[in-house]
Amino acid sequence: MKLASVATDVMGVSGRAMMRALIEGTADPGALAELAKGKLRRKLPELRKALEGRFRPHHAFLLERMVAHIEELEDDIDAVSDRIEEQIAPYQPAVQLLRTIRGVERRTAEVIIAETGGDMSVFPSAKHLASWAGVCPGQNESAGKRKPAKTRKGSPGCAPP
Repeated sequence: MKLASVATDVMGVSGRAMMRALIEGTADPGALAELAKGKLRRKLPELRKALEGRFRPHHAFLLERMVAHIEELEDDIDAVSDRIEEQIAPYQPAVQLLRTIRGVERRTAEVIIAETGGDMSVFPSAKHLASWAGVCPGQNESAGKRKPAKTRKGSPGCAPP
């Protein structure tokens, strides 16, 4: 079975419905493909073909354990996100202000507040904050020759534009 070769999000509504049907014993590719929703319905012929294959009881057991694990992780993420929302509530004005910076979205603003404590007065200037955060290249000069001075590595998903 190669659901991922047709569906871009196997953990979406359609993918989960198909996995639950497989776990419950449905192995007919046509019946499984009919569980597709939305844009995936346009790919029914490819989906039927991708859902052909052997799916034994031990596969169902393993798939059930994997889906259960993913759902537990999603529950944990939701619980942690709720806790973050509670803790960040007093800092909403700062979050909104930070989000006006290009490339800073909600989660990044929350991290900045968590790391700094929300009190920017400990930094004498914006340059000091940039240096502390590692987004300010240093000066590397020796014998009158300038050498490259790199910034520290940050999150790969938060690269500057």
